[in-house]
Parts: sequence; structure tokens; C-alpha cells
Amino acid sequence: MIKFFLNIKKIESIYYNRMLEEFNEIKGEIEVSNKSILSIGGGLGGLELILSNYFKQANFSIIERNYISKKIIYGWDNNNSEAYNILDLTFKFLTNNGMSQNNFKIYDFDKKNLPIKKFDMIISLYSLDYHYDFKVYEDYFREISTKNTKFIFDTIRSDYFYKKFEYVKIIANHHQTLHRSKRLICIGFK
Repeated sequence: MIKFFLNIKKIESIYYNRMLEEFNEIKGEIEVSNKSILSIGGGLGGLELILSNYFKQANFSIIERNYISKKIIYGWDNNNSEAYNILDLTFKFLTNNGMSQNNFKIYDFDKKNLPIKKFDMIISLYSLDYHYDFKVYEDYFREISTKNTKFIFDTIRSDYFYKKFEYVKIIANHHQTLHRSKRLICIGFK
């Protein structure tokens, strides 16, 4: 019945265009040589799919929660307890849209089996330090990053990160949107 009320092609187009906007906003800050990319809170993986076309040889590790909260709460959550994704759907979305299973692995945040390797880039748009505190992942990040790892994420408190990183650059300002955040690129923990 729902098929009669939804315009699937229109939804696909809107989603793709939104993910393409996200990609275009960050692509000037990323390098094709980045091969190991960690994505946190990417939902279905639309941005990751576009990135995989840009980074032909990249491998993605995707960390996400595997449930849908009964009551969605938008805003800050210190415990990272909200979720609205099912990992099987992310897997299906990525493979159905052409991403090779050899190029990504999905990790359930709650199973505490996060990937332990060095990453070239860590991306978390509208998740890390937008919905929950950076501290949830900070020790983990220190373990898996190098002095050159690029962190790209949104925050409502950009000044905080000048104390955490050697290099901080605001690459987008979303104060005119509902999000009222800034998108940062940060490199090199202090």
C-alpha cells in the first residue's frame, strides 16, 4: 500500500543529490591517496557509496548502531544511545548500488568489536560531536589515527577542537540550516 503513496524515484533522487552535496562540500579537503576510511554514523551509506567511486581503491570500515530507537531524540546525547538504522539494510544498499563486498566492512558499535588499524580518514557527518560527545570515541581515535589522519565531522562547538588537534579548519558553516553546526577537518591530536 505504501508504494502507492511514495514516489520512490523522487526519494532516490533527493537522497542522491543530498549525498552528492555532502561529497562536494568535503572533496576539496580529501586526497585520492586516502585508502583506509572509517565512517561513523553514516546511515545507509550514501556518502560512502559516492566516496567509493571517487576513491577507487579505498576500503571502508563503517561503524553504526544496529537498531531503531522507539523514540527518536534529535540533539545532544552524551551516551550515544539513540539509533535509527539496521545494518542489514546498509549492507544491501551498498551492494545493490555497486560497492564490492571486498571494499567495506560494517561494525556494530554495540558489539565492541571495532576495527583496530590505522585510518587515513575518519568521517562522521551529523553524528560524532553533533548528536553525542566526541569523548565517546576519543580514546579509540587516538589508537587508530596517525599524525596525518584527517577527521571530517560536524560540531556545534568548534572552539573545543582547537585544544584537541594541531590543525583545525572550518570547511563549512551550517548556521543558516536546521543543524546550526560547523563542518571541521582536524588533523593531528595534541
